[in-house]
Amino acid sequence: MARTRKTIISCAITGSIHTPSMSPHLPVTAAEIAESAIGAAEAGAAIIHLHARNPEDGRPDQTPEAFRPFLQVIKQQSDCVVNITTGGAPTMTIAERILPAATWQPEVASLNMGSMNFGLFPMLGRFEGQLRHEWEQGYLANKDILFRNTFGDVEHILTTLGANGTRFEFECYDSSHLYNLKYFHDQGLVQGPLFIQTVFGLMGGIGAHPEDVMHMKRTADRLFGDQYRWSVLGAGRNQMPVAAMAAAMGGNVRVGLEDSLWAGPGKLAESNAQQVRQVRQIIEGLGLEIATPDEAREMLALKGVDQVAF
Repeated sequence: MARTRKTIISCAITGSIHTPSMSPHLPVTAAEIAESAIGAAEAGAAIIHLHARNPEDGRPDQTPEAFRPFLQVIKQQSDCVVNITTGGAPTMTIAERILPAATWQPEVASLNMGSMNFGLFPMLGRFEGQLRHEWEQGYLANKDILFRNTFGDVEHILTTLGANGTRFEFECYDSSHLYNLKYFHDQGLVQGPLFIQTVFGLMGGIGAHPEDVMHMKRTADRLFGDQYRWSVLGAGRNQMPVAAMAAAMGGNVRVGLEDSLWAGPGKLAESNAQQVRQVRQIIEGLGLEIATPDEAREMLALKGVDQVAF
């Protein structure tokens, strides 16, 4: 009998897009990030995607030391796959962004596959007058963010982290990013199975219309055939509709407060676990099963939790 296909749920715990004033439920301190990550894993997330924040004002913090406390707690209390960002915040340098993953050598690290304009400013109008920290206003209002991910930057991350056996969540915000990944695949710098995260609905990237989702899937199919595992990330209100569409098409899904603060129209999600439970209900309602962490490791050919440096 053929094995039942399993769906990998990833959960992005805090990110760097949303600011603390937007939701009281956004994890900021190391203890909050650890607790939220463990809760998401218990709810069914096989992969936990992690950023760090300054515990005082919540701004993104990409120092390896900021990751240490919650990495160790998560490893002790969960068997989830840990995915450390190399995206950091779009205002950071590549040298800053790569440090945590280079230091802690996780099973998976995110890798953004192309430079792009990055617009956070549409969120500002919704939260004007509610921002508690001085840095939030300038961060969100910036219309000149160029999220740098050159071919040289990508190659540097691939070779540096690949030497430690870390594999990648390839974040693709448009079809050009898929072609960039194809170049590195053809050069032999990455090998299948590729874990491709197609990102929808962020200002500066592809939209979240069903035709956009289909276009990215068709392009990836044509470029990579059976050499990849497809996952989707829908930003904001697009989170669950895009996840539902992809799950029905055989894809994997990513949720979490990094990508959306909401559990429904006008209703803030109270935890990352709540969003995991929501998407799990969709997946199981389609007659599908979710992957355990060890099944995700097998599907993505990961090195194993015993090979990390935390």
